[in-house]
Amino acid sequence: MALNPKSYCAYVQDLPADHLHRKYHDRQYGFPLEDDNALFGRLILEINQAGLSWITILKKQDNFKAAFAGYDINTVAAFDEEDEARLLSDAGIIRNRLKIKAAIYNAQAIQKIQSEYGSFKQWLLNQGEQDIKAWVKLFKQHFKFTGPEIVNEFLMSSGFKAGAHDPECTCYKLAKAEIKEHYGR
Repeated sequence: MALNPKSYCAYVQDLPADHLHRKYHDRQYGFPLEDDNALFGRLILEINQAGLSWITILKKQDNFKAAFAGYDINTVAAFDEEDEARLLSDAGIIRNRLKIKAAIYNAQAIQKIQSEYGSFKQWLLNQGEQDIKAWVKLFKQHFKFTGPEIVNEFLMSSGFKAGAHDPECTCYKLAKAEIKEHYGR
């Protein structure tokens, strides 16, 4: 059986191994993330992709990590107006005030989730299998800038929702095994 011609897997299959899309697909997309800071970082990237191409975000992902303190939730949650101004002047990231404010707000929201559930990861796991409408409703109760596409891509890209890889993709079984190991699913 062939790859779905409209899938990300089909798009990257003929790209060189060192292409940003190929590296992301083969090593990150649909694979579980180790900790809350990594999950927070993925959420920041997905939010910042809204209205832009994913390659733009991939090219800037190291800049985002540096600008947002290595995605340290506690540090970002404490960002103030001076930090916001610094981010707005940082040409290495997407300089969108609403997206920057959302990152800070979302870090604070994750802190609240951590205090109740122990971790952002555990909170996500506790939600179980839900359709995307239920996930979006849940995310909107806690976070900013989390519409259907952002929530769907965040969940798929971090391994909480199936569909990142076609079953015929070389990464499918590997991602599935890692998800089972790290998330117990």
